[in-house]
Amino acid sequence: MARYITISLDKRGVSCRAVLLDEEAPRTCEAVWNALPRTGSAYHAKYARNEVYTLVPPFDPKPGRENSTITPIPGDVVYFGFEAWEIGNTAYGYEESSEAHGDGGATDLAFFYGRNNLLINGDAGWVPGNVFASIVEGLPEMAAASQDLWLRGVEGETITYARVE
Repeated sequence: MARYITISLDKRGVSCRAVLLDEEAPRTCEAVWNALPRTGSAYHAKYARNEVYTLVPPFDPKPGRENSTITPIPGDVVYFGFEAWEIGNTAYGYEESSEAHGDGGATDLAFFYGRNNLLINGDAGWVPGNVFASIVEGLPEMAAASQDLWLRGVEGETITYARVE
């Protein structure tokens, strides 16, 4: 039976529904499912283009690589596991109190709302992520809200990832 999650931009009052890709990314789906719900500060990507994400404490166990991509498409929901040395660089602009500066690194949960994304970082090169879900309802509304984040800023916005039971 298919499992679903919701992704919400809380301040903007917009949500979407995504189906977990249990066959393609079983370890990642299980890690995410077991960790939900999670809420964190919203960020709009600088490099990857049409990506909105949050940073949360690392998952245990970490799922490792599966169903990975460097070219996510609209509607992809992607997991990234970062070690502290990969994400704590002050040049990335995260506040000292953010999850990016934790000793154990951080989990990045992201969704992609438009085309032509490329997961590359000027410091580290390619940054593959695990595609673990696909948005099946509400993508146009999330895309509009995400564009608003890009134009008006993310300050005060949070993202919540939650199970649909």
